[in-house]
Amino acid sequence: MRYLLIVIIVVVLAVPLSLVLLSNGTTLKIDPPMTAIGGVTPVQVRIENPHGIRRLTAIIEQDGKSYTVADVHETPHRVMFWRSHFGPQIRRFQAGKQQVPSLHDGKARLIVEVVSNDFRGSTDSAEADVQIVTQPPRISTDGAQHYINQGGSELVVLSPSGYVTDSGVRVGKYEFRSFPHPSQPGQRFSLFAYPWDLPADVVPVAFARNPAGAEATARFWYKLFPKKFRARDLPIDDAFLDKVVNQIDPGGSGDLLTRFLKINGEMRRQNNKTIADLRFKTADHFLWSGPFLPLTNAAIESNFADKRSYIYKGKKVDEQVHLGFDLAVTLHVSVPAANDGRVVWADNLGIYGNCVVVDHGYGLQSIYGHLSEFAVKAGDAVKKGQSLGKSGSTGLAGGDHLHFSMQVDGVQVNPIEWWDEHWIKDRILSKVNAQ
Repeated sequence: MRYLLIVIIVVVLAVPLSLVLLSNGTTLKIDPPMTAIGGVTPVQVRIENPHGIRRLTAIIEQDGKSYTVADVHETPHRVMFWRSHFGPQIRRFQAGKQQVPSLHDGKARLIVEVVSNDFRGSTDSAEADVQIVTQPPRISTDGAQHYINQGGSELVVLSPSGYVTDSGVRVGKYEFRSFPHPSQPGQRFSLFAYPWDLPADVVPVAFARNPAGAEATARFWYKLFPKKFRARDLPIDDAFLDKVVNQIDPGGSGDLLTRFLKINGEMRRQNNKTIADLRFKTADHFLWSGPFLPLTNAAIESNFADKRSYIYKGKKVDEQVHLGFDLAVTLHVSVPAANDGRVVWADNLGIYGNCVVVDHGYGLQSIYGHLSEFAVKAGDAVKKGQSLGKSGSTGLAGGDHLHFSMQVDGVQVNPIEWWDEHWIKDRILSKVNAQ
Protein backbone atom coordinates (compact mmCIF):
# COMPACT_ATOMS: atom_id res chain seq x y z
CA MET A 1 0.00 0.00 0.00
CA ARG A 2 2.88 2.32 0.86
CA TYR A 3 4.50 1.68 -2.52
CA LEU A 4 1.22 2.43 -4.31
CA LEU A 5 0.98 5.72 -2.42
CA ILE A 6 4.53 6.60 -3.46
CA VAL A 7 3.71 5.84 -7.12
CA ILE A 8 0.60 8.01 -6.96
CA ILE A 9 2.60 10.88 -5.43
CA VAL A 10 5.30 10.55 -8.10
CA VAL A 11 2.71 10.57 -10.87
CA VAL A 12 0.91 13.54 -9.36
CA LEU A 13 4.16 15.50 -9.16
CA ALA A 14 5.51 14.30 -12.52
CA VAL A 15 2.53 15.47 -14.58
CA PRO A 16 2.74 19.18 -13.72
CA LEU A 17 6.53 19.01 -13.73
CA SER A 18 6.51 17.57 -17.25
CA LEU A 19 4.02 20.24 -18.35
CA VAL A 20 6.36 22.90 -17.01
CA LEU A 21 9.35 21.35 -18.74
CA LEU A 22 7.45 21.18 -22.03
CA SER A 23 6.56 24.86 -21.82
CA ASN A 24 8.49 27.38 -23.90
CA GLY A 25 9.40 31.00 -23.68
CA THR A 26 8.47 33.27 -26.58
CA THR A 27 10.86 35.02 -28.92
CA LEU A 28 9.33 38.24 -30.21
CA LYS A 29 10.61 41.16 -32.24
CA ILE A 30 9.12 44.43 -33.44
CA ASP A 31 9.78 44.01 -37.15
CA PRO A 32 10.31 46.30 -38.96
CA PRO A 33 11.85 48.30 -36.10
CA MET A 34 9.86 51.31 -34.88
CA THR A 35 11.49 54.70 -34.42
CA ALA A 36 8.43 56.98 -34.57
CA ILE A 37 4.71 56.85 -33.92
CA GLY A 38 2.27 59.35 -35.38
CA GLY A 39 -1.50 59.68 -35.59
CA VAL A 40 -2.11 56.09 -36.69
CA THR A 41 1.03 54.00 -37.14
CA PRO A 42 0.97 50.29 -38.04
CA VAL A 43 3.08 48.05 -35.81
CA GLN A 44 4.13 44.52 -36.75
CA VAL A 45 5.46 41.96 -34.28
CA ARG A 46 7.14 38.69 -35.21
CA ILE A 47 6.43 35.91 -32.69
CA GLU A 48 8.09 32.51 -32.37
CA ASN A 49 6.68 29.95 -29.93
CA PRO A 50 5.82 26.38 -30.99
CA HIS A 51 2.80 26.43 -28.66
CA GLY A 52 1.54 29.84 -29.73
CA ILE A 53 0.47 32.65 -27.42
CA ARG A 54 -2.72 33.33 -25.51
CA ARG A 55 -2.37 37.10 -25.01
CA LEU A 56 -0.64 40.09 -26.59
CA THR A 57 -0.56 43.47 -24.91
CA ALA A 58 1.04 46.66 -26.20
CA ILE A 59 1.49 49.87 -24.24
CA ILE A 60 3.08 53.25 -24.81
CA GLU A 61 4.88 54.87 -21.91
CA GLN A 62 5.35 58.64 -21.87
CA ASP A 63 6.02 61.01 -18.95
CA GLY A 64 5.71 58.14 -16.47
CA LYS A 65 2.23 57.16 -17.67
CA SER A 66 1.22 53.98 -19.51
CA TYR A 67 -1.38 53.77 -22.28
CA THR A 68 -2.69 50.49 -23.68
CA VAL A 69 -2.91 50.45 -27.48
CA ALA A 70 -3.50 46.73 -28.03
CA ASP A 71 -4.83 43.89 -25.86
CA VAL A 72 -5.56 40.70 -27.77
CA HIS A 73 -6.70 37.44 -26.11
CA GLU A 74 -6.57 34.05 -27.81
CA THR A 75 -7.98 30.67 -26.76
CA PRO A 76 -5.78 29.22 -23.99
CA HIS A 77 -4.54 25.60 -24.02
CA ARG A 78 -2.84 25.12 -20.67
CA VAL A 79 -2.85 21.31 -20.61
CA MET A 80 -3.07 20.00 -24.16
CA PHE A 81 -0.72 22.64 -25.59
CA TRP A 82 1.90 20.13 -26.73
CA ARG A 83 -0.51 18.78 -29.34
CA SER A 84 -0.26 22.08 -31.22
CA HIS A 85 2.68 23.36 -33.21
CA PHE A 86 2.91 26.92 -34.50
CA GLY A 87 5.46 28.30 -36.91
CA PRO A 88 6.58 31.95 -36.77
CA GLN A 89 3.55 34.24 -36.54
CA ILE A 90 2.96 37.90 -37.37
CA ARG A 91 0.67 40.06 -35.25
CA ARG A 92 -0.33 43.54 -36.36
CA PHE A 93 -1.97 46.44 -34.57
CA GLN A 94 -2.08 50.22 -34.76
CA ALA A 95 -0.69 52.73 -32.30
CA GLY A 96 -0.82 56.49 -32.18
CA LYS A 97 -2.38 59.71 -31.02
CA GLN A 98 -5.72 58.79 -32.53
CA GLN A 99 -6.00 56.01 -29.94
CA VAL A 100 -4.29 57.92 -27.15
CA PRO A 101 -5.09 61.66 -27.39
CA SER A 102 -2.87 62.37 -24.36
CA LEU A 103 0.30 61.58 -26.34
CA HIS A 104 2.38 64.61 -27.33
CA ASP A 105 5.42 65.20 -29.50
CA GLY A 106 8.54 63.88 -27.82
CA LYS A 107 10.18 60.72 -26.56
CA ALA A 108 8.20 57.63 -25.56
CA ARG A 109 8.59 53.88 -25.23
CA LEU A 110 6.64 51.10 -26.95
CA ILE A 111 6.40 47.84 -24.99
CA VAL A 112 4.88 44.66 -26.41
CA GLU A 113 4.23 41.72 -24.06
CA VAL A 114 3.03 38.21 -24.90
CA VAL A 115 1.95 35.33 -22.68
CA SER A 116 2.86 31.86 -23.94
CA ASN A 117 0.02 29.41 -24.61
CA ASP A 118 1.27 26.59 -22.38
CA PHE A 119 1.20 25.38 -18.78
CA ARG A 120 3.76 27.87 -17.53
CA GLY A 121 2.21 30.87 -19.29
CA SER A 122 5.45 32.83 -19.19
CA THR A 123 5.52 36.50 -20.18
CA ASP A 124 8.10 37.84 -22.63
CA SER A 125 8.46 41.33 -24.05
CA ALA A 126 10.05 43.52 -26.72
CA GLU A 127 10.63 47.25 -26.36
CA ALA A 128 11.51 50.19 -28.58
CA ASP A 129 12.36 53.82 -27.88
CA VAL A 130 10.20 55.91 -30.21
CA GLN A 131 9.48 59.50 -31.08
CA ILE A 132 5.86 60.64 -30.95
CA VAL A 133 5.25 62.78 -34.03
CA THR A 134 1.99 64.66 -34.49
CA GLN A 135 3.16 67.28 -36.99
CA PRO A 136 2.82 65.90 -40.54
CA PRO A 137 5.61 66.27 -43.10
CA ARG A 138 5.27 68.95 -45.76
CA ILE A 139 7.04 69.47 -49.05
CA SER A 140 7.18 72.01 -51.86
CA THR A 141 9.17 72.06 -55.08
CA ASP A 142 11.03 74.57 -57.18
CA GLY A 143 9.28 76.65 -59.81
CA ALA A 144 11.57 75.53 -62.61
CA GLN A 145 10.49 73.98 -65.89
CA HIS A 146 11.54 70.35 -66.10
CA TYR A 147 11.97 68.91 -69.57
CA ILE A 148 12.41 65.16 -69.33
CA ASN A 149 13.32 62.60 -71.96
CA GLN A 150 11.82 59.16 -71.47
CA GLY A 151 14.73 57.00 -70.35
CA GLY A 152 16.63 60.13 -69.32
CA SER A 153 17.49 62.15 -66.21
CA GLU A 154 16.36 65.36 -64.52
CA LEU A 155 16.90 67.28 -61.25
CA VAL A 156 14.35 68.97 -58.98
CA VAL A 157 14.95 71.09 -55.88
CA LEU A 158 12.80 70.23 -52.85
CA SER A 159 11.84 72.14 -49.70
CA PRO A 160 10.73 69.63 -47.03
CA SER A 161 9.52 70.77 -43.60
CA GLY A 162 8.02 69.32 -40.46
CA TYR A 163 9.32 66.00 -39.15
CA VAL A 164 10.85 64.46 -42.29
CA THR A 165 13.33 61.60 -42.45
CA ASP A 166 13.00 60.58 -46.09
CA SER A 167 12.32 62.61 -49.22
CA GLY A 168 12.87 62.46 -52.95
CA VAL A 169 11.01 61.86 -56.19
CA ARG A 170 8.76 58.93 -57.08
CA VAL A 171 8.15 57.99 -60.69
CA GLY A 172 5.73 55.09 -60.88
CA LYS A 173 7.27 52.14 -59.01
CA TYR A 174 10.68 53.83 -58.78
CA GLU A 175 11.90 56.06 -55.97
CA PHE A 176 14.90 58.37 -56.06
CA ARG A 177 16.59 59.78 -52.97
CA SER A 178 17.24 63.41 -52.20
CA PHE A 179 20.44 64.98 -50.88
CA PRO A 180 21.17 68.26 -49.05
CA HIS A 181 21.41 71.16 -51.48
CA PRO A 182 25.09 72.18 -51.67
CA SER A 183 24.40 75.92 -51.52
CA GLN A 184 20.90 76.43 -50.10
CA PRO A 185 20.54 75.36 -46.43
CA GLY A 186 17.25 73.66 -45.61
CA GLN A 187 16.66 72.60 -49.20
CA ARG A 188 17.39 69.29 -50.87
CA PHE A 189 17.59 68.08 -54.44
CA SER A 190 16.77 64.82 -56.16
CA LEU A 191 18.54 63.62 -59.28
CA PHE A 192 15.98 61.26 -60.77
CA ALA A 193 15.17 59.32 -63.93
CA TYR A 194 12.04 58.79 -65.99
CA PRO A 195 12.67 55.08 -66.58
CA TRP A 196 12.50 53.71 -70.12
CA ASP A 197 9.96 51.01 -69.15
CA LEU A 198 7.23 53.33 -67.83
CA PRO A 199 4.30 54.56 -69.94
CA ALA A 200 4.28 58.23 -70.85
CA ASP A 201 1.29 59.03 -68.62
CA VAL A 202 3.08 58.36 -65.31
CA VAL A 203 3.31 61.58 -63.28
CA PRO A 204 6.49 62.14 -61.24
CA VAL A 205 5.87 63.47 -57.73
CA ALA A 206 8.05 64.75 -54.92
CA PHE A 207 7.51 63.10 -51.54
CA ALA A 208 8.46 63.62 -47.91
CA ARG A 209 7.71 61.13 -45.15
CA ASN A 210 8.64 60.03 -41.66
CA PRO A 211 8.80 56.71 -39.81
CA ALA A 212 5.40 57.41 -38.23
CA GLY A 213 3.86 56.49 -41.58
CA ALA A 214 2.89 60.00 -42.68
CA GLU A 215 3.70 61.15 -46.22
CA ALA A 216 3.23 64.40 -48.10
CA THR A 217 3.53 64.79 -51.87
CA ALA A 218 3.88 67.69 -54.27
CA ARG A 219 3.90 67.98 -58.04
CA PHE A 220 6.17 70.08 -60.17
CA TRP A 221 6.00 71.44 -63.70
CA TYR A 222 7.38 69.04 -66.27
CA LYS A 223 7.12 68.13 -69.91
CA LEU A 224 7.92 64.60 -70.99
CA PHE A 225 9.32 63.76 -74.39
CA PRO A 226 8.29 60.15 -75.12
CA LYS A 227 10.84 58.04 -76.97
CA LYS A 228 10.38 55.10 -79.27
CA PHE A 229 13.07 52.55 -78.56
CA ARG A 230 14.31 50.14 -81.21
CA ALA A 231 13.23 46.53 -81.56
CA ARG A 232 15.62 44.23 -83.37
CA ASP A 233 16.25 40.56 -84.03
CA LEU A 234 19.52 39.11 -82.78
CA PRO A 235 20.40 35.78 -84.45
CA ILE A 236 22.36 33.35 -82.24
CA ASP A 237 23.92 30.04 -83.25
CA ASP A 238 25.64 27.07 -81.62
CA ALA A 239 29.09 28.63 -81.93
CA PHE A 240 27.90 31.72 -80.03
CA LEU A 241 26.17 29.61 -77.38
CA ASP A 242 29.23 27.44 -76.89
CA LYS A 243 31.45 30.50 -76.44
CA VAL A 244 29.35 32.55 -74.02
CA VAL A 245 27.64 29.77 -72.04
CA ASN A 246 30.80 27.83 -71.25
CA GLN A 247 32.65 31.04 -70.40
CA ILE A 248 29.95 32.34 -68.02
CA ASP A 249 28.79 28.96 -66.67
CA PRO A 250 31.72 26.53 -66.92
CA GLY A 251 30.82 23.05 -65.78
CA GLY A 252 27.07 23.72 -65.99
CA SER A 253 24.65 20.95 -66.88
CA GLY A 254 21.97 20.76 -69.54
CA ASP A 255 21.87 21.68 -73.20
CA LEU A 256 23.45 24.95 -74.34
CA LEU A 257 20.20 26.70 -75.23
CA THR A 258 18.58 25.98 -71.84
CA ARG A 259 21.69 27.21 -70.03
CA PHE A 260 21.81 30.32 -72.23
CA LEU A 261 18.18 31.18 -71.51
CA LYS A 262 18.82 30.92 -67.78
CA ILE A 263 21.87 33.18 -68.09
CA ASN A 264 20.06 35.66 -70.32
CA GLY A 265 17.07 35.88 -67.99
CA GLU A 266 17.71 34.88 -64.39
CA MET A 267 21.39 35.84 -64.27
CA ARG A 268 20.70 39.11 -66.11
CA ARG A 269 18.19 40.10 -63.42
CA GLN A 270 20.62 39.17 -60.63
CA ASN A 271 23.48 41.08 -62.26
CA ASN A 272 21.32 44.17 -62.80
CA LYS A 273 20.28 44.07 -59.15
CA THR A 274 23.94 43.89 -58.10
CA ILE A 275 24.66 46.97 -60.19
CA ALA A 276 21.56 48.79 -58.92
CA ASP A 277 22.55 48.10 -55.30
CA LEU A 278 25.87 49.87 -55.86
CA ARG A 279 23.86 53.11 -55.52
CA PHE A 280 24.31 52.71 -51.77
CA LYS A 281 28.07 53.19 -52.29
CA THR A 282 27.72 56.75 -53.53
CA ALA A 283 29.47 59.92 -52.33
CA ASP A 284 27.39 62.74 -50.84
CA HIS A 285 29.04 65.34 -53.07
CA PHE A 286 29.91 65.86 -56.72
CA LEU A 287 33.00 63.95 -57.83
CA TRP A 288 32.65 64.84 -61.52
CA SER A 289 32.90 68.00 -63.60
CA GLY A 290 31.99 68.87 -67.18
CA PRO A 291 30.56 66.53 -69.81
CA PHE A 292 31.14 62.79 -69.64
CA LEU A 293 33.48 61.29 -72.22
CA PRO A 294 32.20 58.84 -74.81
CA LEU A 295 34.48 56.19 -76.26
CA THR A 296 35.95 58.08 -79.22
CA ASN A 297 35.94 56.78 -82.80
CA ALA A 298 33.55 54.01 -81.80
CA ALA A 299 30.92 52.36 -83.94
CA ILE A 300 27.55 52.01 -82.19
CA GLU A 301 26.49 48.37 -82.36
CA SER A 302 23.54 48.63 -79.94
CA ASN A 303 21.58 51.54 -78.47
CA PHE A 304 20.11 52.17 -75.06
CA ALA A 305 16.85 50.26 -74.37
CA ASP A 306 17.02 48.18 -77.56
CA LYS A 307 14.46 45.39 -77.31
CA ARG A 308 16.23 42.28 -78.53
CA SER A 309 14.49 39.21 -79.87
CA TYR A 310 16.89 36.27 -79.80
CA ILE A 311 16.48 34.08 -82.91
CA TYR A 312 17.80 30.51 -82.79
CA LYS A 313 17.37 28.24 -85.81
CA GLY A 314 14.71 30.52 -87.23
CA LYS A 315 12.63 30.73 -84.03
CA LYS A 316 12.36 33.41 -81.38
CA VAL A 317 13.57 31.87 -78.11
CA ASP A 318 13.89 34.90 -75.81
CA GLU A 319 13.41 38.64 -75.49
CA GLN A 320 15.41 41.06 -73.34
CA VAL A 321 16.09 44.80 -73.17
CA HIS A 322 19.67 46.01 -73.61
CA LEU A 323 20.36 48.84 -71.13
CA GLY A 324 23.35 50.63 -72.57
CA PHE A 325 25.45 51.30 -75.66
CA ASP A 326 27.66 48.68 -77.30
CA LEU A 327 30.66 50.59 -78.66
CA ALA A 328 33.33 48.98 -80.84
CA VAL A 329 36.66 50.45 -82.01
CA THR A 330 39.50 47.99 -82.36
CA LEU A 331 40.59 44.88 -80.51
CA HIS A 332 41.45 45.57 -76.85
CA VAL A 333 41.17 49.36 -77.09
CA SER A 334 41.85 51.34 -73.89
CA VAL A 335 38.61 52.26 -72.07
CA PRO A 336 38.67 55.72 -70.43
CA ALA A 337 36.78 56.76 -67.31
CA ALA A 338 33.89 58.92 -68.52
CA ASN A 339 34.47 61.37 -65.65
CA ASP A 340 36.15 61.79 -62.28
CA GLY A 341 34.95 59.40 -59.61
CA ARG A 342 35.71 56.43 -57.42
CA VAL A 343 35.63 52.78 -58.48
CA VAL A 344 32.96 50.86 -56.55
CA TRP A 345 33.17 47.63 -58.59
CA ALA A 346 35.98 46.01 -60.57
CA ASP A 347 35.31 42.31 -60.94
CA ASN A 348 33.55 39.73 -63.07
CA LEU A 349 29.78 40.16 -63.17
CA GLY A 350 28.03 37.42 -65.14
CA ILE A 351 26.58 38.73 -68.40
CA TYR A 352 28.70 41.89 -68.14
CA GLY A 353 31.92 39.88 -67.94
CA ASN A 354 34.80 41.88 -66.49
CA CYS A 355 33.01 45.00 -65.32
CA VAL A 356 33.92 48.34 -63.75
CA VAL A 357 31.45 50.70 -62.07
CA VAL A 358 32.55 54.24 -61.20
CA ASP A 359 30.65 56.38 -58.70
CA HIS A 360 30.39 60.09 -59.49
CA GLY A 361 28.44 61.15 -56.38
CA TYR A 362 24.77 61.69 -55.51
CA GLY A 363 23.75 58.31 -56.97
CA LEU A 364 25.20 58.91 -60.45
CA GLN A 365 27.37 56.02 -61.69
CA SER A 366 28.91 54.85 -64.97
CA ILE A 367 29.17 51.18 -66.03
CA TYR A 368 31.77 49.53 -68.28
CA GLY A 369 31.28 45.89 -69.35
CA HIS A 370 32.97 43.08 -71.34
CA LEU A 371 36.52 44.23 -70.51
CA SER A 372 39.43 41.96 -71.37
CA GLU A 373 41.52 43.30 -68.48
CA PHE A 374 41.40 45.72 -65.56
CA ALA A 375 43.61 48.74 -64.91
CA VAL A 376 41.87 49.74 -61.65
CA LYS A 377 40.49 48.12 -58.51
CA ALA A 378 37.57 48.88 -56.19
CA GLY A 379 38.29 51.92 -54.04
CA ASP A 380 40.55 53.67 -56.58
CA ALA A 381 39.95 57.35 -57.29
CA VAL A 382 40.01 57.93 -61.05
CA LYS A 383 40.25 60.98 -63.30
CA LYS A 384 38.33 61.67 -66.47
CA GLY A 385 40.07 59.91 -69.35
CA GLN A 386 42.11 57.59 -67.11
CA SER A 387 42.23 54.01 -68.43
CA LEU A 388 39.99 51.58 -66.56
CA GLY A 389 41.10 48.60 -68.64
CA LYS A 390 40.72 47.35 -72.19
CA SER A 391 37.70 46.36 -74.23
CA GLY A 392 37.02 42.67 -74.78
CA SER A 393 34.42 39.97 -75.25
CA THR A 394 33.94 38.64 -71.72
CA GLY A 395 30.44 37.88 -70.49
CA LEU A 396 27.53 37.82 -72.92
CA ALA A 397 29.43 39.39 -75.81
CA GLY A 398 29.82 37.94 -79.28
CA GLY A 399 32.82 40.13 -80.16
CA ASP A 400 35.22 42.72 -78.79
CA HIS A 401 33.40 45.89 -77.68
CA LEU A 402 32.59 48.07 -74.67
CA HIS A 403 29.18 47.96 -73.04
CA PHE A 404 28.69 51.46 -71.59
CA SER A 405 25.79 52.60 -69.48
CA MET A 406 24.96 55.01 -66.66
CA GLN A 407 22.58 54.79 -63.75
CA VAL A 408 20.79 57.26 -61.51
CA ASP A 409 20.10 55.89 -58.04
CA GLY A 410 20.08 52.34 -59.38
CA VAL A 411 18.04 52.95 -62.56
CA GLN A 412 19.97 52.74 -65.81
CA VAL A 413 19.49 55.77 -68.06
CA ASN A 414 20.40 56.91 -71.54
CA PRO A 415 23.99 58.23 -71.29
CA ILE A 416 23.63 60.50 -74.36
CA GLU A 417 22.45 63.38 -72.13
CA TRP A 418 25.55 63.13 -69.96
CA TRP A 419 27.79 63.47 -73.04
CA ASP A 420 26.15 66.86 -73.74
CA GLU A 421 27.80 69.83 -71.99
CA HIS A 422 24.87 72.15 -72.71
CA TRP A 423 22.34 69.69 -71.29
CA ILE A 424 24.42 69.20 -68.12
CA LYS A 425 24.67 72.96 -67.47
CA ASP A 426 21.00 73.62 -68.21
CA ARG A 427 19.33 70.60 -66.59
CA ILE A 428 21.67 69.79 -63.70
CA LEU A 429 24.32 72.30 -62.66
CA SER A 430 22.20 75.46 -62.94
CA LYS A 431 19.77 74.09 -60.34
CA VAL A 432 22.42 73.41 -57.72
CA ASN A 433 24.49 76.53 -58.42
CA ALA A 434 27.47 74.42 -59.47
CA GLN A 435 28.26 75.82 -62.90
